[in-house]
Amino acid sequence: MNRLASDLLGKIQRQQARIAVIGLGYVGLPLALSFARKGFRVVGIDTNERRVSSLNASQSYITDVPHAEIAAAVKQGRFAATTDVGALAEAHVVIICVPTPIKRRYTPDVSYILSAVRSVARYLAKGGLVVLESTTYPGTTEELIQPELEKNGLKAGRDFFVAFSPERIDPGNKHFDVTTIPKVVGGLTPGCAALTKALYGMVIKNIHQVSSTKAAEMTKLLENSFRIVNIGWINEIAQTCHKLGIDVWEVIDAAKTKPFGFMPFYPGLGVGGHCIPEDPLYLYWKAKRYGFNSKFIKLAADVNAHMPAYAAHRLEEMLKKPLEKTKLLVIGATYKKDVKDLRKSPSLRLIEILKHRTKVDFYDPMVPYLKIGGLDIQGVPLTKAGIKHYDCVVIAVDHTAVNYNLIRQNARLIFDIRNVYNNIQDRKIVRL
Repeated sequence: MNRLASDLLGKIQRQQARIAVIGLGYVGLPLALSFARKGFRVVGIDTNERRVSSLNASQSYITDVPHAEIAAAVKQGRFAATTDVGALAEAHVVIICVPTPIKRRYTPDVSYILSAVRSVARYLAKGGLVVLESTTYPGTTEELIQPELEKNGLKAGRDFFVAFSPERIDPGNKHFDVTTIPKVVGGLTPGCAALTKALYGMVIKNIHQVSSTKAAEMTKLLENSFRIVNIGWINEIAQTCHKLGIDVWEVIDAAKTKPFGFMPFYPGLGVGGHCIPEDPLYLYWKAKRYGFNSKFIKLAADVNAHMPAYAAHRLEEMLKKPLEKTKLLVIGATYKKDVKDLRKSPSLRLIEILKHRTKVDFYDPMVPYLKIGGLDIQGVPLTKAGIKHYDCVVIAVDHTAVNYNLIRQNARLIFDIRNVYNNIQDRKIVRL
């Protein structure tokens, strides 16, 4: 470890390293506040002026981050938010947590990463550490980030330090937060890795170091590809079980009694959020560039993308009349249980499909209104009289705050896509 690395390590260990976090979403904000709680001075940088204003007013826009936590960090002078990238000039450590969407034809969009890295390069001084957390394809850190940061004549691994450490945030998970989820780190050099391990070790107990940035990048894609493939597989099994007249939920409950060799996944409308629908396609794209066709990822993505249409077909089948002659209520619009995030929500796709054919309302305790296809759709209250108004109530998302007893007592028919009425025998409840 050279002198610059030793100096930065000392600053980290004494909580004197100033940290900048670029991107204050579900990943960046909890991470920034974790370092602030530990005693570091942290600046959060985001292009969204509304987010920045909210944070500086101690207001949270993320369910998992309470207002009080932001207020405490701001009051102590440990955290501030800004849209000004000039704040990078004072940072010893920069952590990049920006989106990585997919463009047409499954091509990765790394424009947010490049924009952030170019901003960092303008202010990068000797002895700084830059860590990318945004999910991306293997090779991004070496092929894109390192060359951009070295354009000013400094050398990565000698004059400054670069690493990749994939985010593992699970929004809505009350059992694991950013400080309790083990952290994977991979550096461009052993020195880069050691600094990054020391940094995250200040706020996270379990740090797992891998041999390279590529290995760390691939780790994240393996995790998310594992999920999309297994979710696609169980959705295919659900369709097969329906054809065979078998209860897929009963089969899953039976299979998971095996203490080894099986991990339960559950069927639904597909996958949503920013990570699972898109991240595995980064690996699919990268593999194709090396002449390899990753069939499992593409097949699973196709199966999951088809599930809203399949659910609409099942709905018409159980109603025994054209959808055009029905009135429907969809419960849940977010991409998963107990979160406000609508990104890539398969429930939205189902609502959109149904709205082209019939009258559809929605109720979601997390989201009061929706914008679909240019339309503003106001959510309806969940009342006894209102429920009786619909031909069918569709449970698309199993939010904890929903009164499922009220629905069961008053609905004519229930399409229970999330199995909230598990083990309840009732003719008007139809499971996926």
